[in-house]
Amino acid sequence: MNSVRNSLAMQTKQLVLTKKKQALKLVTVLAASSFLMACSDDDSVAKVGYEVEIINLTHNQPFSPLALRADGASFKAWEIGESASLGIEYIAEEGDNTEFLGRASSKKSASGTGVIGPGETAVIDLGSKETDLYLTAVTMLVNTNDAFAGVTGFDLSALAIGDKTEVYLPIYDSGTEANDELAGTIPGPADGGTGFDAERNDVDYVAMHPGIVGMDDGYDDSVLDGSHKFDGPAAKLMITRTK
Repeated sequence: MNSVRNSLAMQTKQLVLTKKKQALKLVTVLAASSFLMACSDDDSVAKVGYEVEIINLTHNQPFSPLALRADGASFKAWEIGESASLGIEYIAEEGDNTEFLGRASSKKSASGTGVIGPGETAVIDLGSKETDLYLTAVTMLVNTNDAFAGVTGFDLSALAIGDKTEVYLPIYDSGTEANDELAGTIPGPADGGTGFDAERNDVDYVAMHPGIVGMDDGYDDSVLDGSHKFDGPAAKLMITRTK
């Protein structure tokens, strides 16, 4: 009888110990889960979001899909007097931002999905887990040889949630294709010609765009007319920090 009692006592003791171990394991798992959830919450708190709206201010210059990049303070997508990168050349000659946005150096990137006509707007959301961000926005004026509008290195870090700011986009010449305005050289609806060409037959440095000449100015070989001219900023960006 005593052996039976001792056996039952041992079984009871082992059962209690097992339950204690299971309870301790459950507490450990719950604590770990709470820690991971806290980390996840911290990550979400660190995220920032921006709404970028572009307005086409030109009379007859449709824009290629807007390309957006968020980078560190040292990044500049182009500089006056310096040779345009391949990514900028693709945008300026063809409106293709794939190469430009595909560079791994950017902290975050986004693209519009369609052409932005004169007077039209487009909205793109850009978000990142980092807060020290500098914005680059760039688009092609498609009724030109190689004109693009944009801003690079624009500091976003000072914007608080709900803050809004406006940026006007000047017009640049990528210097990669001569501004001859000839038939077959302009990809926009004014011509429907060829876009990107790897040969650089111009000055090969970025400059402020001198504007177009056009057939209305007596340049008979041009496929452009007075409606394609531009003056001053081509577009306005409205940037809102959403979170």
